[in-house]
Amino acid sequence: MVVAVGVRVESGEPDGREGGPGIQVSMLGPMTIGRDGVTLALPPSRKVRALFAYLALAPHAVSRSQLCELLWDVPNDPRGELRWCLSKIRSVVDDGGRQRVQTSGDMVSLDLTNCFVDAIEIARAIDQGVQALTLECQRTLAMLFNGDFLEGLEIDRNPAFNGWLIAQRRRFRGCHAALLEHLVRGVPGEEAFGYLEKWMQLAPFDRHVHEMLLAVLARRGQIREGEEHLAATAAQFEAEGLDFIPIREAWRTARARAASPSFVETTAASFSAQPDGVRGDAVMDAARRASIAVMPFVDSSSASGVRGGIADALAHDVITRLAKMRSLFVIAQGSVFALNERHIGAQEAGGMLNVDYVVSGSVLRDDKRLTVAVELVETRTARIGWAEIFNCKPNDAFLVLEEIGNRIVASVTNEIETIERNRAILKPPNSLDAWEAHHRGLWHMYLFNKADNEQARHFFATAVRLDPTFARAYAGLSFAHFQNAFQGWAQREPETDRAYEAAAKSLMVDDRDPAAHWAMGRALWLRGQHDQSVIELEQAIDLSPNFAMGHYTLAFVHSQAGDPQAAISSSDHSRQLSPFDPLLFGMLGARAMALVRLGRFEEAAHWAVKAAARPNAHPHILAIAAYSLALAGSLDQAHAYATTIRRTLPRYSVADFFDAFRFDPDGVALFRKGAGLIGMAS
Repeated sequence: MVVAVGVRVESGEPDGREGGPGIQVSMLGPMTIGRDGVTLALPPSRKVRALFAYLALAPHAVSRSQLCELLWDVPNDPRGELRWCLSKIRSVVDDGGRQRVQTSGDMVSLDLTNCFVDAIEIARAIDQGVQALTLECQRTLAMLFNGDFLEGLEIDRNPAFNGWLIAQRRRFRGCHAALLEHLVRGVPGEEAFGYLEKWMQLAPFDRHVHEMLLAVLARRGQIREGEEHLAATAAQFEAEGLDFIPIREAWRTARARAASPSFVETTAASFSAQPDGVRGDAVMDAARRASIAVMPFVDSSSASGVRGGIADALAHDVITRLAKMRSLFVIAQGSVFALNERHIGAQEAGGMLNVDYVVSGSVLRDDKRLTVAVELVETRTARIGWAEIFNCKPNDAFLVLEEIGNRIVASVTNEIETIERNRAILKPPNSLDAWEAHHRGLWHMYLFNKADNEQARHFFATAVRLDPTFARAYAGLSFAHFQNAFQGWAQREPETDRAYEAAAKSLMVDDRDPAAHWAMGRALWLRGQHDQSVIELEQAIDLSPNFAMGHYTLAFVHSQAGDPQAAISSSDHSRQLSPFDPLLFGMLGARAMALVRLGRFEEAAHWAVKAAARPNAHPHILAIAAYSLALAGSLDQAHAYATTIRRTLPRYSVADFFDAFRFDPDGVALFRKGAGLIGMAS
């Protein structure tokens, strides 16, 4: 008998349908398929079941040739065998005139409308975020795990399918571990112990589960049990060559806290919803940074398993480039490669290394193309934060890999910054550590208005007070003062001095951080020191070629008084590195200003309109659009932008524009002419 369990992922609530959908599919354990609560007899062929599972989880239709390569090791008639397998699937799942196996030309897909598939429900819930689900929904989803994904369905001499199967098993183990961790933190009493036990079986080398169990034992006064668990865990970790010291220190801390006379009184409120105190929250370190591990990429082109090819080269390149960004704590190559040699998957490795994020991927190379698939996963929630597939011609593999590496690093850093900003904005301001205060400042900074810029300044100042060695926070503080000067929100000279002072402190703390040189380059530009500004910005790029803000600011400076062609090149590169950047309006605007100086007014107007269309574009960006359109002869459109500017700034004129920017004489003449054409010259 199949028990139908439904979950409305959108609301995070159990579905509550007793009869369930027409077809229920279980893949988390041995595969079963049922209809209306009755288990159906499956064809004995493993390839039929494997084909069904692969099509069920495929995000889109799959070509017949791909399916043949996946499941048949050079048979006499692979397409004939595929047709036979599809006919067997039809005999099980087609019902009531509904044809669930759908074919269109060379493409094959499954129609799972009104079906319940446990693996799909789990994946959808994790993508939404475990923390967003109710406890009841988390409990319901945890019940769906009845073993490994497609337990017992390995197929001999099918490396492609078995590789996919291993990857899916690792993925769903990560999902299971994330669910169990959240349940342990959220449920009361003995129920938590049941989840702790399952979590420990699933992830025996995740130090969090051991720390949480030891915290509970110490709180309950079960010191002997705690010492026994500590000894067993020490032997287990040492046998694997893993660092056991953090767990030992966590036990000492838990014992000391439990022995404190004021412990019960001071912590009773925080544990009121959890009588046994199953929490595992560590004291936040003021110098904390988000941490990341880049696992060796799987070389799907190599059947021999020999390492050292383009997949390893790409992983090494990404590790090196991320480390140069200086914004994340990056696990060294030796550690991640050692774990990979022991066949430990990305999600499990993330837990063992105690990192916040894990990057993993695969490389497939043949005569026609090079395909690189990458994903960024939040370790503690198993949620995929970002995923991408890169396809290109393998004419020069290493040049192609360099370009892909650039895009991976820029995308990963941008996604992590977005995740951390969004997380920080949800926390009470007085509970933030330095890292969180910095990202709370970034959230306000990117809104580009006076009130939020002041909030950004406050949070950056909080970050450097909590951690005086935080170079990025000083750079953020410098940028907040830069905005005050550039936007005219405060007197320019004092704010310029403050921007310079904060940038200097950033450099003193870490002169290898590209953001420190970026902040100094902006501050020097405010001071009118163009050449020195360019030197600092070029230094930022030399330190980290993937630092999109360095490329953009170099475009910004060159677009006004430097080399306009260099400005266009730097603008394009910054957008390639960070196509969804909060400062995209600036990247586009810098390109437009450079084109105006080159006399290419229609092109300038095109890019300026794009810049002005960005939701956080400020009045100076709208002015670039207005003046460029006027020079291009589009006076009606230019007047419309001028009207928009004066709705919020009634007295805005080209004088305000020139107070903000620093154009050379030719640039001043051109933009003054454009302003004059639409009545904004004074």
